[in-house]
Amino acid sequence: MEIRFDNLNVLVTGASRGIGKAIATEFAASGAKVIAHYHKNADRAKKLISEIEGTGHITCQADIADPNSVKAMVDKLVAELGHIDILVNNAGIYEELNYSTLNYEEWLASWKRTMDTNLTGVANLCFLVSKHMIKIGGGKIINITSRGAFRGEPTSPAYGASKAGLNSFGQSLAKALAPQKVLVYAIAPGWVDTDMAALGMEGPNAQEIKDQSPFRRIARPEEIAKSVVMLASGVEYMTGCILDVNGASYLRT
Repeated sequence: MEIRFDNLNVLVTGASRGIGKAIATEFAASGAKVIAHYHKNADRAKKLISEIEGTGHITCQADIADPNSVKAMVDKLVAELGHIDILVNNAGIYEELNYSTLNYEEWLASWKRTMDTNLTGVANLCFLVSKHMIKIGGGKIINITSRGAFRGEPTSPAYGASKAGLNSFGQSLAKALAPQKVLVYAIAPGWVDTDMAALGMEGPNAQEIKDQSPFRRIARPEEIAKSVVMLASGVEYMTGCILDVNGASYLRT
């Protein structure tokens, strides 16, 4: 059965590239009105909405790490559109650290940047949008987390910790908001073929990374996008789930 999102507004953060772009494209093809969030690259976000199917798509800007910027964005969208039906939290940062050369000031700065964006900023956006969703009778929130939340990220511990925290936060929110018909899901990808993964895939360990999956490749952004759309279609009893989409490269016990 074809999944349709006609007349629904879908806010996708970090929509101008990679997984976010694929998610926005998939929703647009299913009839949704896409709200393509960007932080700095307005041109790329505008190019996206000019290329995807349908009409009525818009862009919006905010620094997810800035609580005031997030609130201003949500207030503006609600005032202009009237409703945000689906929120996809895709925006995030990943920073690798070299423990042998890292000093304490650098550690503190990297930890703060990562947590402010990947966890605290997402939590703030979820809070604001979920309050709105309760008023309109419900909605859906899908958080993009990571396989690294379960297996660890030795060269980016803040990233792994932020995604593990996001998993827990999402499950707490799912329990709290189920009576108000706000459903909360998470998707935990492994390696995905985006520019964020390009450094690893162009390095000497590229084949080893591919071989982590029995398919001997990494995920395509479109595969993550289809998983997001599937959850957003409204499988109510799956609220609180963490869906592994990593080609069996890491199976949780």
